[in-house]
Amino acid sequence: MKPAINIITLGTKNLEAATNFYEHGLGFPKMRFEGNVAFFTLNGTWLAIYPWDLLAEDADVASTGFGFRGITLAHNVESEERVIEVLEEAMCAGATIIKSARKTEWGGFSGYFTDKK
Repeated sequence: MKPAINIITLGTKNLEAATNFYEHGLGFPKMRFEGNVAFFTLNGTWLAIYPWDLLAEDADVASTGFGFRGITLAHNVESEERVIEVLEEAMCAGATIIKSARKTEWGGFSGYFTDKK
């Protein structure tokens, strides 16, 4: 696997306030995008701000308790087959698969894993 973090997604309880903070407070360039998410272009990666509960739901984990910390790191690859391979590589390295590779409702194909604890 070529190491790359394409998107850092932060879960937030207040999307409007968080978007305002990064766009106007820190001056991050906001991308034009419709929907319940805000994207900012950074040098070589994107920052996404997404509602906390929806981010946990996307990862198939509970949004409450001690397991979910409100952040995900995305590693984008070229094909569905490669997504499956990356998840297998992570599992062989000791990761726990928390969402197996599958088509998403937004048109992508993804899975989630946690690193060694």
